[in-house]
Amino acid sequence: MPVVPDHCYTQAEITAAIAPMLATQESHRAVLERVHANSRIATRYTALPLERYSDLGTFTQTNELFIEVATDLTARALRTALKECGLAPRDVDFVFFTSVTGISAPSIDALLIARLGLRADVKRIPSYGLGCVAGAAGLARVNDYLVGHPDEVGVLLAVELCSLTLQRTDESMANYVASGLFGDGAAAVVLVGDRRTQPGPRILDTRSLVYPDSEGVIGFNVGETGFEIVLTAEVSEVIARHFPSNVASFLADNSLGQDDVDTWFAHPGGPRILESFADALRLPDEALALSYESLSRVGNLSSASVLHVLASGFDQPPGTQAVLFAVGPGVSAEFVLLGWPE
Repeated sequence: MPVVPDHCYTQAEITAAIAPMLATQESHRAVLERVHANSRIATRYTALPLERYSDLGTFTQTNELFIEVATDLTARALRTALKECGLAPRDVDFVFFTSVTGISAPSIDALLIARLGLRADVKRIPSYGLGCVAGAAGLARVNDYLVGHPDEVGVLLAVELCSLTLQRTDESMANYVASGLFGDGAAAVVLVGDRRTQPGPRILDTRSLVYPDSEGVIGFNVGETGFEIVLTAEVSEVIARHFPSNVASFLADNSLGQDDVDTWFAHPGGPRILESFADALRLPDEALALSYESLSRVGNLSSASVLHVLASGFDQPPGTQAVLFAVGPGVSAEFVLLGWPE
């Protein structure tokens, strides 16, 4: 179940509001505006009204806002997802929670126990640091748990409030790109073990990879003002170098080739990232149409993004086979093979 905050703005409105905060020189502002305009994003959602971002306060204050809004969004996502599956909060046995844009102890998933009525003995794994790969990785890890607990119910919760990490004193190109790319949103996914039945796809296989010597390619540095983005052009190079063989071997291990894949759920990391995926896998642009549509509508939601893409293509004909994938800090990649039962 994908959810977004209540505050929606066009890309042009966001650019006009934050450009004076990020670019002190006219030439820098022109660069920022050009970067934002080339993002292929029409609208994004923000945790706060746009006028609040001129004075977000300290890292402590923004993190308090993260806890408040993230708890609200994940509660709404999980409550709705369970209702659509005909389940109650007390039916949940396992929770995998992920976010990279705020920190909380107790974690957000723990705060949901009293709010939603989850059982006190629910098993939880809160995760930080997976970043954009976490939506795909979370699906895989919940599935791993359910393989050993086939009678149980597991849920994945992903929430990112990227707007609260806005760095108003950083005039780097990485910050200009990030300020025009990332949005706010959350998602909840309900999975069940093999001895239970629910409509929708089955996870047939997963694969996790971390690429050597790529630690500085993408991520966050934590400074006095919060999370400072690390974002380099080398992400595309890593994809080009590794994805052709990674995907081919993953599919071959399941007696499949690329022609057997009906649908691709790619993390919408940005236009350049999607182009890199398509080039590496020799896919036509229309093969990633769901990802481009999500990017245009909500931007890059980090861990929640590929789950929003999955939700938009969740209803597939019986027999459909799909690959869901994402990349994140490490550089790491996660691949999930999905099948819709006949």
